[in-house]
Formats: sequence, structure tokens, C-alpha cells
Amino acid sequence: MTKLFSRRDFLKLGGSAAAAVTVGGFIPPLVAKAAVKAGLIDPDGDGYIPTMCEMCVWRCGVLAKVKDGRVVKLEGNPDHPNSTGKLCARGQSGLMNTYDPDRVLTPLIRVGKRGEGKFRKASWDEALDLTASKMLDIKQKYGPEAMMFSSTHNISQPVFENILYGFGSPNYGTQRSLCFNAMIVANIMTYGMEEPARDYNNIKYLILTGRNLTEAISTSETSALMEIISKGAKVIYIDPRYTKTASKSTEWLPIKPGTDSAFHLALINVLIQENLYNKSFVDSYTSGFEKLGTSVQDYTPAWAEKITGISADTITRIAREFAAAGSNALAHNGWRTSNFINSFQTERAITILNSLVGNWGSTLHPAAGEGAGGLGSIPQPAFPRITAPRLDGVPWKFPFVPLKLGIFQEMRDGALKGDPYEAHGWLISRQNPVQDLPDRAKTLELFGKLDFIANIDIIMNDTSWFSDVVLPEASYLERYDPLNPVGDKAFLRQPVIEPQGEGKSALWIFRELGKRLGIGDYFQYQDEQDYINQQLKPMGLTLDDIATHGYAQFPAGEKKTEFDWATPSEKIEIFSTTLEKGGFDPIPTWQEPAQPGEDQFYLLTGKVGQHTQFGTHNNKLLHKYEDTPRIWMHPDAAAKRSIKDWDLVEVTSEVGKINLAVMVTPTIRPDCVYMTPGYGHLSKGLRTAYGEGASDSVLHVTYTDPVSGGQALSQTFVTVKKA
Repeated sequence: MTKLFSRRDFLKLGGSAAAAVTVGGFIPPLVAKAAVKAGLIDPDGDGYIPTMCEMCVWRCGVLAKVKDGRVVKLEGNPDHPNSTGKLCARGQSGLMNTYDPDRVLTPLIRVGKRGEGKFRKASWDEALDLTASKMLDIKQKYGPEAMMFSSTHNISQPVFENILYGFGSPNYGTQRSLCFNAMIVANIMTYGMEEPARDYNNIKYLILTGRNLTEAISTSETSALMEIISKGAKVIYIDPRYTKTASKSTEWLPIKPGTDSAFHLALINVLIQENLYNKSFVDSYTSGFEKLGTSVQDYTPAWAEKITGISADTITRIAREFAAAGSNALAHNGWRTSNFINSFQTERAITILNSLVGNWGSTLHPAAGEGAGGLGSIPQPAFPRITAPRLDGVPWKFPFVPLKLGIFQEMRDGALKGDPYEAHGWLISRQNPVQDLPDRAKTLELFGKLDFIANIDIIMNDTSWFSDVVLPEASYLERYDPLNPVGDKAFLRQPVIEPQGEGKSALWIFRELGKRLGIGDYFQYQDEQDYINQQLKPMGLTLDDIATHGYAQFPAGEKKTEFDWATPSEKIEIFSTTLEKGGFDPIPTWQEPAQPGEDQFYLLTGKVGQHTQFGTHNNKLLHKYEDTPRIWMHPDAAAKRSIKDWDLVEVTSEVGKINLAVMVTPTIRPDCVYMTPGYGHLSKGLRTAYGEGASDSVLHVTYTDPVSGGQALSQTFVTVKKA
């Protein structure tokens, strides 16, 4: 008799064991083995399997409900700190990531012109052999540096990087420069770490600078925000646009774009001039404070009012309230922080503002993930020495940008110009440069020049449409990935159903391609399960031990001290000697950003709660609930141009032109327009998303911050007229 295992049973058992299934003849072997051994299910039972979401980079814990061989529901895993039993709309729709009728389920080789969308099916051997032979041919003719590599942040990314470094190319592009390079580099310069952990339990006063947490959802952090709001915390939201986060905040400040640093510098001015800072903390744990007062003495609230459009009285009041909250205050340094050339200065000002109220150990803590050192590593030889300069100018033009982040848009531009040399090939994994990068015309021009392009993905995205080989990855519900450390646990992604078609895990694809490239020694694992077992070996565990509850508990280790900063002074560096030596301002200074000309608007972009960047718009479940994509415009600006709600308008920038319906709304500044990114797909293989809306990437001009390498996404100016 079949023993059914319900979600309620799972919750009762907690971390001790979880339900497992055998489905439609497919038995996730270690899950079923452990579950049967524990007496939880019979070998043919349906139920819940723990795994991890991949609908965004937050990677929540998931309980996948399986019935008759299909995933029928996804729920949040209460044992995972990123989900705490909840899933957002994107996470709940993740089963359509697997069951999308447009899935690529077999390797494809292009037979028509690039961009025609004509492919033939191929075996894995043929597709991998062709990919390897093309890459090796490029390496032999032009050197390994003539191959570019790029991938979006994911659990298997370090294994992808083994191909890059083993092959011998320096050219690596990630999405970071299009998102939060400014934040990361500012944190490194100030704290010596990429991103501190935030503790919402202690927050009573919060400043959000464009961090739209109710739409750019990070499940646990968004839940924590709503919890502190319900308990009376004061939230100041700064954004030129009235978002859903603005509607939940205590106060919305519609700041002029590009002036965030002026606002925060004025807050710092008030804290110092009125002696409101935490003197004990500053004296003990910071370096360079004595130079800060002189630097910001002219950045008064009255000065900032003229720049930001926010009254001096408001700025002064917020500074005093923030200081009064002391260690219970937090100025959030955001995520998508690459908005203007001066965004790095904004991020530095935010780090210093937090330091002045001494909130370390209360609302800020050392970066999470300290247990990651407990995982075993896969043996491999040293990588070959790479001598060629990078196409993106890191570090020879951009000395402070971490090599692992790179500058995606500069890599594209360097390859297009042939400076310092020409690129001839591109291997891409889980990324869509056609949509991701600013100035789409440049990306398509580069695609036309390259000898070879291969893309690894589960779907025919826009980059696949222009590729020579498409290698189909199994969906996240069909595969194993490396373990993912979060706090004191390492969480497991495991298959909950049988892979459809011929989709393979990234671990399998990278290993097989590595063998053909002659770099197999960088992939010393027999299969995905062996990879995970090698990770677990130092803890004396196996995949068999953790499959039923979905995580491994790290042994208790030495806890990091709250005041442990990996900077040259081993303190929080208000005055950065590193920046000074590099020829950049060691203390945040005001830098006037470019401004739109007459009859131009700032082009703003941002997120909606039901989509993730450019990867979810073909999801039929999410598509049912999305609004028709339109460009927002203030009523005054619309009336001046005789534009009415729903009119079709022509939007033109320095590099491109689109047509889009307009939404006339008072929830945006008159000098701005806004459009949601992720639309305007070129791939006809995306039958749900194709023809919907327009792409902001057509309009964005490429601007790069000289310190962090961030792409200034909001520094594009457009004109709008009736189409």
C-alpha cells in the first residue's frame, strides 16, 4: 500500500527527515533510498521533496510536491533561511520553468544564417565535439584570449570558471557590472568585504535608496521589511518613482536622479556639525574621521536642497531622526546600484553614514556564509598562467574591480573595437547578452563578427537564437547542482522529477566539454553525486545522509568577531588609503552627473514583482498576471506633448529607438520616464514573450564608472513623442 507523505508530515518532522518520492518510474535514487530506509514512504509514494529555487539569485528553499511523475506545486521550505516557508510569485511559478512548451530539449546546431533561427537537432557528442573543436581552433589561431566567457551568478558558476581559466582566457563577463558593482567595490574599500549581513530584527529606522524590496523581491528580506513596518519602524524611501515600496514606507522622497550622493553627504554633514555621531564607535573602529568633517563641511542641507529637490528642513530632520535611532538605524546600500557615473560615491557615503551611528553588531554584521569553509573542494591542478590583458580593462584600466566580477559592457566594447585585440568566440552559460547589455545594436554587431557562439540554457533565449550551438541544460527541478552554503548550513539542489528530453546538468556539460578541450583534470568528479559527496566528505557525510531533509549542518566553528574588517587599517576606512593610492577621491565627494537636455527625460528602469531581469517573461503562469508593458510619464510632461494615456509613443535615445504605449501617471517625476526591462525579445522561439513590449537595452547608452566599473543605467536620456 502506498504511504502518502503530506506537507504537514514534513513540517512535523522538521530537519530530521523529509518526504521523498518515486515518480513515474523515476526514483531520485538517494532521496528514495533514504526515505524508504527511514520508513517514511513506500517506494511508489508521492509527496514532497526538498530542493532549491532558481527563479532568482536569492535561491530560496523549496518543497516540490510531486504527483504521478509531475511537479504540481512548489512551496517554501521552512528550514531554509531565505524562504522561511514562503515563496514569491516567481518561485511558485517555477514549475513552468520546467514545463515551458518552448523548452530546448535536445542539442541544436545552426543551419541557417545567424539570427534566422534555423537549427537542426544533434546528439550531445556531435554538439560538444563541434563546440570544443571550434574553441580549440580559435585558441590555435589567435590564442586562448580570443575566446570570451560569460555567466550569470549561479551555484555552478565556479565550475564554469574552470573552463575559462583552464582554457587560458582572461575574458570573463558577469551581470554584476550591470547591477551592483558600485555597492560591492564601495563595501570592499570601506569594510574589506563585499556585502555585510543586515539584521532587520534590530531596525527601527531605515533609509532605502532605490531598494524596491516589495517588487525586487528577496523573499526573507522583503518579509523582514514588512514585519518591521508592522511593528512601527520608520522607513524613508528615496526614488524618483512611486513604487510599491514607496506605498508601504513612512515617507517617499522623489529625489532628482543622480543626486543620491548629495542627499547622503548632507546627512553626514548634519551628524558631524551637530555632534550627533557615535563618538565612541568612531574613535575605536574607524580610520580617517578627522578628515571627513573638513571634506563635507560645505555639503549642507541648504546646498543639497538645490541639487536634490528635497527641502533642507526634511534633510535635517531625517539626519537627526537617523542619529537618534543610533545602532537601530540602517541606511540600506541597495542592490541595483549602478545607475550613474557617481553611484560609487553614493555607496561610499552610505557606508560612512552607517559607521557614524555605530550600527555594527546591531543592524549590520560580518558577511554571512562563514560555514562555507567546512565544505570539501574538488582536486585540480593549478591553472595556466594568463598573460594577455583583458578586453574589459580590468585591472589595467580599472584597478579596483574584482577579477571575478569584471565589466561586462566593457568586455563587449573591447571585443567590438578589437582593443587590445580581436575576439573570435564566446561561450555563454545562463546569460542573455542580447537583452542584458546596454546598446543592443552593439551586441548584435559583435555577434555578426564572431567566428563562433555557443549558449548553455534551458530555453531558446535571444542569445540562443543567434548562437551556432545550443546546449540544453536540465531545469533546476531536474538536476543536481553544487551545495549552496547559507549561514550554518549547506543546502542541496536535487532532481525531483526525471529530466525531460536530453537536458543535462551544468556539472555534466562542463565536465564533458572540459574533457574535449583537453582540460579534464579540472573536473575530477565521476558524476553530480560524486561532486556533492566530495563536498560533504570533511563533515563525514554523504548525499545519502542529507537527501531527505535537503541540507547539511556545519559543525560549530569559531564565530567571526563583529569588528573584523579586512582593510589596510583593519578598521572601517572612512578615508580610504587604497583609493588615494589609486588616484581616486579617498573620501566621498560630490560629482555633478550629466543631465538631460531640453525636451529630454531621464530613462528609469526597475523591477516588478512577477519577473526576474530578462529570464521569466516566457513563463505562462507569470504572463497571465502581468500588466501590459507601458512607459510611465507624468501628466504635466504628457500634456505638454499632447500625449494621452495609452497613446503609442516613439522613444528615442542617442543609440536607439522604440515604440511603446504610454501610461500617464502622477507617480513619477516630470523629468523622468520609466519602463520595465525584460521585454522586446528577438527570439521567435519564445512564443509567449515574443512581440511583447520593447527592450530598454535598445535605448541604453554605455557609460562605465571609472572606479567600480558599474554601467550607469539611468544616465541615458530620451525624447518622447507621439508615434
